[in-house]
Amino acid sequence: MKAIPLLGLSVVVLFGCSKASKPPAPPPPQVSVMTVQPQTLALTRPMVGRLSAYLSSNVTARVSGVLIKRDYKEGSNVQAGQVLFEIDPTYYKAQLNNDLGVLGEDQATYLNDRVNAARYHKLLPVGSISQQTADNADAAVRVDAAKVNADQALVESARINLGYTKVKSPISGIAGQQQVTVGAVVGNGTADAGSSGTSLTTVNQIDPVYVNFTMSSADLLSLRESQSHGNVALSRQDQVKVQVVLPDGANYGKVGTLDFSDAAVNATTGAVNLRATLPNPQNELLPGMYVSLNVDLGQQNNVFLVPQEAIQRDTVGAFALVTDQTGKVARKDVTATNNLGTDWIVTSGLKGGDQVIVTNLQSAHEGGQVKAAPYQAPARAAAQGASVASGAFAPASGNPQ
Repeated sequence: MKAIPLLGLSVVVLFGCSKASKPPAPPPPQVSVMTVQPQTLALTRPMVGRLSAYLSSNVTARVSGVLIKRDYKEGSNVQAGQVLFEIDPTYYKAQLNNDLGVLGEDQATYLNDRVNAARYHKLLPVGSISQQTADNADAAVRVDAAKVNADQALVESARINLGYTKVKSPISGIAGQQQVTVGAVVGNGTADAGSSGTSLTTVNQIDPVYVNFTMSSADLLSLRESQSHGNVALSRQDQVKVQVVLPDGANYGKVGTLDFSDAAVNATTGAVNLRATLPNPQNELLPGMYVSLNVDLGQQNNVFLVPQEAIQRDTVGAFALVTDQTGKVARKDVTATNNLGTDWIVTSGLKGGDQVIVTNLQSAHEGGQVKAAPYQAPARAAAQGASVASGAFAPASGNPQ
């Protein structure tokens, strides 16, 4: 009978010990946060372009004959009006002399008939000649004057053809390789057959040089829409700068300026044709080269740079997790379509002072609690800072939205 109370006391004691040994709740997970602030970034798009000559002239033979001399060094700089080739002028000299002879003969006839007409007009009042004779003399003078004018035109044409035997450069630039050797017969072609003269060489002016590239119409519309919302400030065409990147990855020493933007979209490619003019004093850039370039279109206002690892994606779109002073986690849907180095450029969804969670995201959940510590950027951030200063960024491969 006395053992029963002792047993009950033991049960009470054991129950009390079990309740006191319950483990405490786990502490909130440790995360690193970055306090973001709005900033202004240069709006730079990476493109691929092709170089072309500022001026390009195909030097052709304008008269027929035998090519007897080349007067320039292939690949050298030539000036406008400089003689590049010479065609045998013998025939054209003879033609000019013949036309000069005909002109002289008709001029003599004209002078003689004019003197006779003047004499007839003096005799007409005294009745020594008839009115018909005087009229015929006047008509002969007019015919002679017309012949002289025609002869002068033939002489001028012969002089021009003789001048064409010295083939001159129409522009200043670099003369290319000769297409026809000395001794070959060249021709000027015929208009009826629709043919052109024999091509002798090409002269290209490559200082400055054109950079031709395209931008998709979708990108252009996106920029215009962002501009209307005040997020993007686009530069005027003459203020758009173009920086060419050489094949070795170095920036070309001169900056170009956009000078042409097509008013229509190419129906085949769906892109807009653009062109920039680029100084090329050392002739480093050659027509036909493909180059990478960064096009400075203006600036982006009130955007945020967020490390790429802080932006997550789900079926809704891109989002970031933020925390407040109490450590509570909240979700913010964002728009981030471009990146700068290792950071996303967030154009909407955040506000200045937001604490974005960057690390240990798998432990942070919307509505949960976290313990925040300042985010320490890795060493590569220094290199990225230089990129921010230059304002260069590239479109991201996967656009989180």
